Order: sequence, then C-alpha cells, then structure tokens
Amino acid sequence: MTGASRKFLGAIAVIGWLALVAQFWLTLTNPANDLGVGERIVRYFSFFTILTNILVTITATSIAFFPSTGIGKFFSSASAQTAVAVYISIVGIIDNLLLRNGLDLGSLHGLLDVVFHIIVPVGFVINWIVFVPKTGLRWKDPLLWLGYPLIYIAYTLVHGALANWYPYWFADVSKLGYPVALRNTLFVLIAFFVVGTIFVAIGKFVPGLRNHGSS
Repeated sequence: MTGASRKFLGAIAVIGWLALVAQFWLTLTNPANDLGVGERIVRYFSFFTILTNILVTITATSIAFFPSTGIGKFFSSASAQTAVAVYISIVGIIDNLLLRNGLDLGSLHGLLDVVFHIIVPVGFVINWIVFVPKTGLRWKDPLLWLGYPLIYIAYTLVHGALANWYPYWFADVSKLGYPVALRNTLFVLIAFFVVGTIFVAIGKFVPGLRNHGSS
C-alpha cells in the first residue's frame, strides 16, 4: 500500500471516528428519546450504517496507522478492502435511494448523516479505485462477502422480535409482517451480491485498474 493511500485513508479514519463519537453522543443525549441508556447504546449499534462505518473506520485506521500489524495486513488485502467497499457502497446506495428525504446541513445530525452516507462511502470507494490492487479477486468472493449482511439481518430480526423495534422500515416485521420483510431483506442481499460482482468485474476487466495500488 502506497504512502498516498495511507494518507488518504488516514483522513477517512479521522473523519470516521469523529463522526461516530459525535453520533454516539447525540444518541445518548437526545431529549426526545425516553429510552434507558442501555437501550440507546444497543440501538446505536443496531444500525447497519453505524456498524459499517465502524468497519470502514477500523479498516482505514489499520492500514493508515498500523500497516505492519496482523490487522493492518488483513485489511490491506484486495479481498478485504473490496468487501468493505461493497458494504459501504450499499449503505450509500440504499440511504440515498430509499431513505433520504433531502440534505439537512443546518444541524449536527444532518452533517453526520452526510458523512456516514456520502463522504465516507465516496471516499472509501475512491480509495479502492485509485489505490487498491485488484489482483486476486475471485468471482466467488461476492458470495462469501454475504456473511456480514446475513449475520446483521439475523440479528435485526431476532432483536426486533424481542424489542419490537426495527432500525429500517423495509425490515419492520411489526408493520410489514414476516413475508414482506423477508422478501425485502432478500432483495437487499441480492443487491449486495450484484454490487460485489460489479466490483470484481471492474477489478478484472477495466483497463488500468487491475494493478492500481501496487507499489
């Protein structure tokens, strides 16, 4: 991994950690939320957006500041960085297509929303395009990368059944019922597979990108 990539990822890491801490603070101090502290914390870590931004930030931090460690070497691999790029791309795509009602840049919550759903996804994908070597990507990788969203969906359905709360409307069993909610989550999994396959295809076939990032 080049020095330029580490600097770029270092900036993403700093922005990511600041945004995550700020969002955690907002979650704990929201006066409109009458939940206990424990449930607020659980819900904070129940959003795929938050979990995936944490994953991106850990990835960026590991590569930028700890490249020689085991975790740094793991996240430096083409497969790991591509998987994370796929995950955060889905975060941006779903939010901007299905969940967003417009930009709110006049509040901290609105600014954090832009960081989580636009700045971090775009920045990490740019890093993937420009700096990450694409050699070694396999057509079966998108199937393997489905493990993370599958685990998240399973957790969401179990936690939702226990707490009667779902972080996203398209998976809200209490309002949609299991058939519709499961159908929606299946569509999301298909989106993960399709986007993952697109990333692999770009890495394999787009001229000039296959070996980008090689030092």
